[in-house]
Amino acid sequence: MVKALPPLAWFRAFEAAARQLSFTAAAAEIGMTQSAVSQHVRSLETSLGVALFIRHARGLSLTDDGRKLLPQVGSALETLTAAARAFETVPTENVLTIASSVSVAQWIISPYLSEFTNSHPKIRLRFLSTIWPDDFHTVRADIEIPFGSQKQVGRDAVMLEPNGLIALKSPTLKGTLATLPLIESVGTSDGWKAWGEVAGENPKPEIFVDTYGAALNLAVHGNGVALVSKVLARHAMQMGQLVLAHAAVVPCKEGYYLRVNEANSTAKQFRDWLLGKISISIE
Repeated sequence: MVKALPPLAWFRAFEAAARQLSFTAAAAEIGMTQSAVSQHVRSLETSLGVALFIRHARGLSLTDDGRKLLPQVGSALETLTAAARAFETVPTENVLTIASSVSVAQWIISPYLSEFTNSHPKIRLRFLSTIWPDDFHTVRADIEIPFGSQKQVGRDAVMLEPNGLIALKSPTLKGTLATLPLIESVGTSDGWKAWGEVAGENPKPEIFVDTYGAALNLAVHGNGVALVSKVLARHAMQMGQLVLAHAAVVPCKEGYYLRVNEANSTAKQFRDWLLGKISISIE
């Protein structure tokens, strides 16, 4: 049986950490938390069955296996980047390019998009899927919606409100936080541990995903309680797909931000429209 290929994110974390010889520096470069980078690297080491780094008190050094793997991973990532760029040949006339994560496109933009397209029938839209802040350095978009801290995304970006993490579940799911499976989104600075400090409880997640959007999907289908961004969950709550499982709201060190090409009048119209749609309270 062919062994499953480890996730691309693990290789990406390894490549950045190997160049920087620091999990902290790698995290800053690729827009993840230090703990997420460390976890991805350790998962890759477990999958490959070798140690890739020697961990010192003040940094890292590569093992022989790590030195052997680095050039191959670096070359593969460059090849993937070049391959993706080769397909950036869509027409540009009257095309508004929006770079965001799939979670943002699905849960924030998609529910209301027909309103914007009906008001701008001559505008064609192009969506580019991005995840981490550094992904936005490799794409050309009129509108960018990165996730991260203010420092990571830049001062020219506006945070999408309301920010904060809330615990949500399907209205058909019976039980309490103490009895239901908890869904954790890894790779962010705040999670169930931070929520427990605010709520005075000791939650222990059982299901782990790598995006808030995936956590929302699992919760909507009754798989447990998801701790997710309040702005991302807004529409699902309004439609009755999800309800609060607890009243506590955890402040976030990170969030979703929006920035636009100020020279593009249509991009500014989209920004104003989107901010208007999500400004309505979900209380």
